[in-house]
Amino acid sequence: MKDETNEIAGVEIEGDIGLIRLAKPPVNALGLALRTAVYEAFQTLTRDPAIRAIVLYGEGRFFSAGADIKDFGKADVEPTLPQVLKVLNDSEKPVIAALHGVAFGGALELALATHLRVGVTGLRIGLPEVKLGLLPGAGGAQRLPRLCGLASAIDIICSGRDVPAEEAQTLGILDRLADGPAREAGIAVARDVLAGGLVSRRTDERTVAEDPAAVEVARNRLQSKRPTLTAPLKALEAVCAATLPIDHGLEKERALFMELMAGDERAGLVHAFFAERATGRIPEKPAKPREVNRVAVIGGGTMGVGIATSLLIGGYDVDLIEAQSARVADARSGIEQNLAGALKRGKLTEESHEAALGKFGCTENLDAAKDADLVIEAIFENMEAKSGLFAKLDAICKPGAILATNTSYLDVNEIAAATARPGDVIGLHFFSPAHIMRLIEVVVADETAPECVATAFALARKLGKVPVRAGVCDGFIGNRILTQYRRAADYLLLDGADFAGIDAALEDFGFAMGPFAVNDLAGLDIAKATRDRKAATRPPEERYSRVADQICDQGWFGRKTGQGYYIYEAGKAPVANQGAVKIVEAERRVLNLRPRAFSGEEIVARCLTAMIAEAVRVLEEGIALRPADIDAVELFGYGFPRHRGGPMHQADLIGPAELIRRIELYAVEDPHFWRVPELLREMQCNGRNFADLNG
Repeated sequence: MKDETNEIAGVEIEGDIGLIRLAKPPVNALGLALRTAVYEAFQTLTRDPAIRAIVLYGEGRFFSAGADIKDFGKADVEPTLPQVLKVLNDSEKPVIAALHGVAFGGALELALATHLRVGVTGLRIGLPEVKLGLLPGAGGAQRLPRLCGLASAIDIICSGRDVPAEEAQTLGILDRLADGPAREAGIAVARDVLAGGLVSRRTDERTVAEDPAAVEVARNRLQSKRPTLTAPLKALEAVCAATLPIDHGLEKERALFMELMAGDERAGLVHAFFAERATGRIPEKPAKPREVNRVAVIGGGTMGVGIATSLLIGGYDVDLIEAQSARVADARSGIEQNLAGALKRGKLTEESHEAALGKFGCTENLDAAKDADLVIEAIFENMEAKSGLFAKLDAICKPGAILATNTSYLDVNEIAAATARPGDVIGLHFFSPAHIMRLIEVVVADETAPECVATAFALARKLGKVPVRAGVCDGFIGNRILTQYRRAADYLLLDGADFAGIDAALEDFGFAMGPFAVNDLAGLDIAKATRDRKAATRPPEERYSRVADQICDQGWFGRKTGQGYYIYEAGKAPVANQGAVKIVEAERRVLNLRPRAFSGEEIVARCLTAMIAEAVRVLEEGIALRPADIDAVELFGYGFPRHRGGPMHQADLIGPAELIRRIELYAVEDPHFWRVPELLREMQCNGRNFADLNG
């Protein structure tokens, strides 16, 4: 039996050059096993007097994607990554890192601790730890500035951005860029060093000049752009420590790293990382996806144009069908503008942009859907219109074609019943703008075939989206929870809080925009149409706020009309609409409500508890497969602050006992809205948390 250590960090000899091959698929993650193997392999080569230089390279697609995130929060086990890196840096023999694919996080820190770095064309490097609520904790914040200077290191570390190989070479992070395989490139550098043509130097021996201006600019930018996040500012502090002697800087960096490791921000961001990856675990995973090459999108409005754009960027042939011939040209222009924007942002190359334009057709003729492998309907939210359209598509489309609806609320079972092929009908709920937003709710109807679901997930992944499986109910996962969140905010408004104060409290919690600012952005008339649709089935005991309806009655629909809850003027910050304020005050008088004050903490507690309570009911009813799926929906579709992890992650932090206490307290005022889900009581009795249900 081969020794596992040798299998995942193989030792090779090329004359007087020793090589260590990282070979722990799929991404050569630097967990304990690989760290130990590298450490032992390095000791072996160091002790061999015939070896004069050492090269590290990766097998497979990457050098290494970095540390194993599953190890985060666990006690350190030796050899730790900092210990391995110190051995590399202190080596008397030249040590070269030959990088290809990606070298992120701990992998780049490893490379920074070597004496020379060669990159293969196409390489991307980065220290993305801030995206997980951390900072580089194995010397990255000390060694990167020693290679590229303080200002560049601040930019790379505090943003967590990827750095392409060419930029890395320009900055001095890479010593050489090569076209060939990493192994051969590393050997070539080692031979140049041994021949005296290239000088190796320990990174730790370099010094860093102070740059107060760059530090001040970065601090101001981070405080204004990310005021609720701790990690970017702590990362800045760690990078600034690079001006100290290396041992002092490493000590400071490690202390800051451990401080963040123990924080809620890190826990929330790591949970979000795993939630995104958990959504693919679905019952239909064994099913074989159908082949999809050509897609028809029906509806040339904002949503249809966004969906078509996303598909074209993903490489599909797309026919956009807009029934009103007068709007066809506008739809075509909208897609062309979106593709031009994707080219400008680097999402498309010149070649792929030209290819996308060549794969695109726009027409008013519904027969253009006859050859499509997938049809996505994106017309207005009306059951009669959608059912009628699906009946027509059933007659037009070829056998095996998938018929998808982009409905955000309506019953997908009823839409499927309009066809003779309900097994081919599915919901694909994109979020606007569809070519930007990452979430797709994959709504599985009662008779949807497993292959249809598997196809939807494969399509979403190809588009770079986060697909989440949802069952059929009004609003599915996201909009159902959103409705309760908005109602909690509406009740707070009636009871005495002002809408600007509610928005400010939730923005301080981490939302980019509060609920009333979001309503103005989305269009108050859109939400009113939904309320009107539900009016006939609204329970008589339900507390109903007429404020939004009365604002709409004034013709104030939000940003599109220049005023809603706020007034919008070009070049000016939005201000509260005093007309809307008067409507709120008048409604309080009609309802005989005496306004009372609410602190920011109370506002957040009520809105968050309302979300959690409805999310638990969604889980109880099987609409969502697992708590993490609910978090993924809220994180990637509804702007829930990523560092907070999602409502179900927050539920675990709060605990079932406190959630029950809150709901029962609020229920004294409104027993219809505030009801304790049975699953929450079960969690309290069993001593479990929602993370236990993620599997």
